[in-house]
Amino acid sequence: MNRPRSTHRGLSHYWAIYSIMFRNSLIREMSFKLNFLLWMLVEVLWFMGQIVFIEVVFSYVGGIGGWSKWEVVLLIGTHQLIGQLFQAFFYMNLANLPELVRTGKMDFMLLLPVDTQFVVSMKQFGMDNVINALVGAGFVSFSLWKLAILPTFSQILLYAVSVLCGILIHYCIMLVFAASSFWMVRSQGLIYGYYSLFNIGRYPDTIYRGAFKLVFSWLIPVIIVANIPSRILIHAAENPWPIILQLIAATLLMVGATRLMWNSALRHYSSASS
Repeated sequence: MNRPRSTHRGLSHYWAIYSIMFRNSLIREMSFKLNFLLWMLVEVLWFMGQIVFIEVVFSYVGGIGGWSKWEVVLLIGTHQLIGQLFQAFFYMNLANLPELVRTGKMDFMLLLPVDTQFVVSMKQFGMDNVINALVGAGFVSFSLWKLAILPTFSQILLYAVSVLCGILIHYCIMLVFAASSFWMVRSQGLIYGYYSLFNIGRYPDTIYRGAFKLVFSWLIPVIIVANIPSRILIHAAENPWPIILQLIAATLLMVGATRLMWNSALRHYSSASS
């Protein structure tokens, strides 16, 4: 199948397109208010279940890998914040990619005068996930209060940068799972495995050892996604740049690798009608 080359446009062009997709997503969300509220409630209850689990664990132990109870709560809150923001902007879109490939609807995406990865990744937006991300941010703030930590402006800025890196790492790994559908057609099992994989990152990094920690800190850096932002807030006296540079390097490596994979996947794609 002959595919059109991506048309390179300015940022204003892409912003205008995204604004339209964003507005349509909000209209769709508000058209099904009960569904919106139920999903938001499910996510909040799941998150509260994690907090209850931590409370139970710390009723028996004084710390986990050198982390106190409220430090772990801050870590879980950060994990929730990053995960929910990723789901708000990207998850639904990437989860739908195998269906686009299987049915041949990917053909229409290739015909659009914008970068195909952009439109496939950002077509829909989940407002309920943003609200759940705020719940995570609230637990981060409450944990800081319990720990008697008042972060400086530079800490907050570095935390925000590291959260953004974490979202991009989530995106890259999920894109790899979803883009495998170009070869496997049905890759829903891999997509569902996303949750199991990223649950690794909600625990302190000090509990992991050896090759496992190396792989999941660099090659598939799910451990550092929430741990590094949390450490920036908790350990104010430490120099944050080594861990920040590790996170940025891992993010850039993931972004570059997944872009190459995406281009390879498009070359491999055959229309369902061909």
